[in-house]
Amino acid sequence: MKKIFAFALLLASCYLLGCNTVAGIGQDVSAAGGAVSNASYQAKSKM
Repeated sequence: MKKIFAFALLLASCYLLGCNTVAGIGQDVSAAGGAVSNASYQAKSKM
């Protein structure tokens, strides 16, 4: 469990360091949301 938490923390810090501004974070979150939405739509259409 501690290894998973440490890995998640590492990923989150790398993700946040990749964004230079608050607007950049917003764009990244929006893009991630779009990817999840697209994946769910594709999974639903395969059913």
